[in-house]
Amino acid sequence: MKPVAGVRTTTILLYLLPGVGYLLLFFGLPLARIVLGSFAGQGQNAPAFTFDNWIALLTTKVYLDGLWYSLWLGIAPTALSLVISLPLSALMQMNETSRKLFGMLYRIPLVVPSIVAAFLVLVMLDRGGMTSRVLAPLGVALPRMVRDYWGFGIIIASSWKNIPFMTLIISGAMASINRDVLLAARTLGAGRFTILRRVQLPLAQPGITAAVLLTFIGSLGSFVIPNLLGPAYPLPLSVQMYGEGFLKADWPMVYAMGTLLSAVAVVVLLIYYAIIGSLGRGASKIRMER
Repeated sequence: MKPVAGVRTTTILLYLLPGVGYLLLFFGLPLARIVLGSFAGQGQNAPAFTFDNWIALLTTKVYLDGLWYSLWLGIAPTALSLVISLPLSALMQMNETSRKLFGMLYRIPLVVPSIVAAFLVLVMLDRGGMTSRVLAPLGVALPRMVRDYWGFGIIIASSWKNIPFMTLIISGAMASINRDVLLAARTLGAGRFTILRRVQLPLAQPGITAAVLLTFIGSLGSFVIPNLLGPAYPLPLSVQMYGEGFLKADWPMVYAMGTLLSAVAVVVLLIYYAIIGSLGRGASKIRMER
């Protein structure tokens, strides 16, 4: 006898309940609390529902500059880490020797906490730091790289922490590619760069996408490194959230900032997916035309 449709649906729901229930309880409810809290008033006599927090957030120059600075500090380290992680992951697939050599070196920053990485950049690249003292007798002066407007010190420290994490994911995706495919491409006359561009990168795209998304989200909401190495102005929203919440106790504004950062992250990720999908369709179209 075939199972009744209602019984089959109930069985499926029961199978999904642990995972879905976990997501709803530990992700959905806190997220809903943050979104609803962003519309709450501040103070005893404040209205229960108001748009004042969002109006202030989207019209005040300090917050808007912080939003753009957060985006910059999310995109720049991710792009730099990707540029370094891709060739590093490919080099690790060449042979056993390169895998052991690079596999040992790139893992070192994984065990270093973010605040220690920021402190290392501060000691090495700040004015009067070790690098400046070494280069001073040669008449070479480093540009300002700590607490500068463009956040070069933040980008360096964040990338130094992100590269091992991104390489770990991308190299794993490349290692899962069937070796017969690579050998077939080499037999047909493809060089290493052609194999990387035409075979390894397309097949490892899911892993690359996961690495990019996780790195971007982590960099966008980073607090320790921007707080230690960043300029006095502008401050990323992650740092402003600390000031508004713990120093001013304006929690509705903190909820609004958190909701805005989450929404911006979703928009950027959708744009990224659209670009990757467009490139994939374009490459498929070219191959079909050939």
